[in-house]
Amino acid sequence: MKRILSLTHAAWTAAAVAGSMAVFALPSASAAASPAPYPSGSEGPVFVQTDNTAHNEIVAYHRAPDGSLSRRGTFATGGKGGVLDGSVVDHLASQGSLVHDCAHHLLFAVNAGSDTVTVFSVDGERLHREQVITSGGRFPVSLTVHDDRVYVLNARDGGSVQGYRIAGGKRLERVGGWRRELRLDTTTAPEFTHTPGQVSFTPDGSRLIVTTKAGGSSVDVFRVSPSGAPSARPVVNVENGAVPFGFTFDSRGRLVVTDAGTNAVLTFAVREDGHVVRLDKVLTGEQATCWISRAGDRFYASNAGSNAVSGFRQTRRATLEPLGTTATGAGSTDSAVTPDEHFLYVQTGGTGGVDAFRVERDGSLHKVGTVIVPDAVGGEGIVAL
Repeated sequence: MKRILSLTHAAWTAAAVAGSMAVFALPSASAAASPAPYPSGSEGPVFVQTDNTAHNEIVAYHRAPDGSLSRRGTFATGGKGGVLDGSVVDHLASQGSLVHDCAHHLLFAVNAGSDTVTVFSVDGERLHREQVITSGGRFPVSLTVHDDRVYVLNARDGGSVQGYRIAGGKRLERVGGWRRELRLDTTTAPEFTHTPGQVSFTPDGSRLIVTTKAGGSSVDVFRVSPSGAPSARPVVNVENGAVPFGFTFDSRGRLVVTDAGTNAVLTFAVREDGHVVRLDKVLTGEQATCWISRAGDRFYASNAGSNAVSGFRQTRRATLEPLGTTATGAGSTDSAVTPDEHFLYVQTGGTGGVDAFRVERDGSLHKVGTVIVPDAVGGEGIVAL
């Protein structure tokens, strides 16, 4: 295990800091002649979190029909960002640190350095800060929302999840009985590989899933009662030798997880009893495969150590077929897909930028631009509406 963690640390950092130009094992998906693109998409906002340690902010961008971005405004969270020890391009080392709730028109952001969560109401490309509330633990890194329930994942002190209700449409009320300890090994160096990676409800809201990275090498599943309370303890699904990091769900509710230990994407079925059954594993051939986004039957994994995004198409048997690899700026981290699934936005922690890509009909990516987000080197958290 020590050898695996050492390799993971090297992959996570070395290539990312070396520079933005990398040599890839696979050809760029956008290098070949592109098929006819989708029709121009609708306009909308893209929100990016800086995770700045002096003053965390959300930077709003206007998304043009061709997918390009132009800055519209900056909104203070009222808290501070944070940096996990050992991290270089991914200071939170997590997925889901900025989450949108379309039902209530709210945006939730973590303030890792202040142990708080900020609630914004969303008005087009403008944000209105409604509340700053304790995260119920130390160093919040990820959030999830389903109906009127919100859960926050705290990374330090062994990790924990804390639940809230949305009250009055704009504020969170902490529920004391909805806090659960994860009891992970989060003290082993480097810290950023051992803290938990993401929390999310399953699409039906019946389960709460947490990935533990090297702190537990597991996918933890809490049952969620009709009242919203999590089970007293999770079902701990250990994947020996793996570093489960970010995840999303396919159209049938199956779990699609990045493994930063073997640089792979894993697909699981989540059973009623909380156990997960592996259905597929596909290697990316890249370094530090940590974040993942879904666009229909296609999935895009960010590889922070090799400055690239790996694309896959899911078959009817839940297996993933490679679509190729596309270069990004230095330190590919968190990402977001627009609701119409026409555009992918990838944060690049080495430069504090966002690379914009058009998703072609065959799943290949065509770059349409890059923006540099002020004070966002190492920042994570992005939402596209």
